[in-house]
Amino acid sequence: MVFSSLHFLYIFLPLVMLAHLIAPRRWRNGILLAASLWFYAWGEPVYLGLMLFSVAWNYVTGLQLNAAVRPSRRRATLVGAVAVNLAVLGFFKYYGFLVATLNGLFGLRLPDYRLPLPIGISFYTFQALSYVIDVYRGQTPPQRSLVDFATYITMFPQLVAGPIVKYADIREQLHRRSASLAQIGQGLERVILGLSKKVLLANNLGLLADAMRSAPKLSVLSAWLGAAAYALQIYFDFSGYSDMAIGMGRMLGFTFAENFDHPYRARSVTEFWRRWHISLSGWFRDYVYIPLGGNRVGPGRHILNLLIVWLLTGLWHGASWNFALWGLYYAALLIVEKYLTGRVLGKLPAGAARFCTLLLVTVGWVIFSNTDFGAMGRYLGCLAGIGADGFADAAFLYALRSNILLMAFAALCCGPGLRKWQIRLTGRWPALALVLFAALLIACTAYLVHGSYNPFLYFRF
Repeated sequence: MVFSSLHFLYIFLPLVMLAHLIAPRRWRNGILLAASLWFYAWGEPVYLGLMLFSVAWNYVTGLQLNAAVRPSRRRATLVGAVAVNLAVLGFFKYYGFLVATLNGLFGLRLPDYRLPLPIGISFYTFQALSYVIDVYRGQTPPQRSLVDFATYITMFPQLVAGPIVKYADIREQLHRRSASLAQIGQGLERVILGLSKKVLLANNLGLLADAMRSAPKLSVLSAWLGAAAYALQIYFDFSGYSDMAIGMGRMLGFTFAENFDHPYRARSVTEFWRRWHISLSGWFRDYVYIPLGGNRVGPGRHILNLLIVWLLTGLWHGASWNFALWGLYYAALLIVEKYLTGRVLGKLPAGAARFCTLLLVTVGWVIFSNTDFGAMGRYLGCLAGIGADGFADAAFLYALRSNILLMAFAALCCGPGLRKWQIRLTGRWPALALVLFAALLIACTAYLVHGSYNPFLYFRF
């Protein structure tokens, strides 16, 4: 079940919200847990047991960490917990990748079981890891209620594609939260905005990106148009999902942190990663980068730390060498920015700095979206005019003419202006805002009834 499906929007979500609203407070986590298990089992019943194992293992680990007195015992418990979590994630996500790599390099015949990737395993595993590490550090007490802990790990709004929510951030909300009609209304507005990003913008931008990517020949401008369309598609796809997750959390009485902050307005690559997928960047900062020494070390070690963190960040997104290359691409950009060009970028006009950053990010999305290195190389070559079918062609002009309003509106929506306008409209003319949100919901529903292109890109990560 995906958020942008009619079953979810008009059956699952209303039933869950109604049950959660009218139930006594002491039953709400149980209702939310049951709904989350139903949500996950709808699409992945075979892996429901795997998620429940993660719940049980990390719940018991938290209690053991709290009970252990000797530092060596606590450290051994933490190492065991981290090892099991990473082993499960590694087996289901990276086994096939590792086997294919070893067979190709050394001519081996190791069996490849072609296991389907459990949806959301990267997200709920990272949440579980943050919990046990924070309990070990003494930053949060362990959760003694199995139902409450299972609710935290399995909560359906952010289960399959984030944002990654730290237990410490919602610990109090698990016990004491309220969902007033005003909060439910605010959350519903956010859900509709996120749905509109996904259905009306990302899906149509995806059609354009796919058309350019699958074209037998590309001009330079066709290649850049396709790359720009994909950059916008992945932003509206993922930020739209995050908006829906944050909105549904609000409707349930939770406050989830923002996961995007207009990343395409960044003036540097460093700033881009402070604005894009904020929960993932924060996770790697808190649990990998800082423990390695962060930037409080010499230049050589700092560069090594960046390479390690960004290689892991790339591989977190998928079991393919293009994701590793994508991560190392950003490591190289950040190293260059830190030690060579940072001051130069800081002196550029804001528009020029944003344009340069956007070009680098767009090239990065070409690496990210092509698992075939041959296709990736050809596309990157076309961007640079190598192997391209001229500078512009009839296909580019047709695609641009057909999609210029979509691209222009999408670019406008990347900035904060429309969001500010929406907040002002809701505050001053609530009746008009209600009409506009109802119109958006109707438009999304009509698209879902007739459309066929509706995947969430981050489901496979």
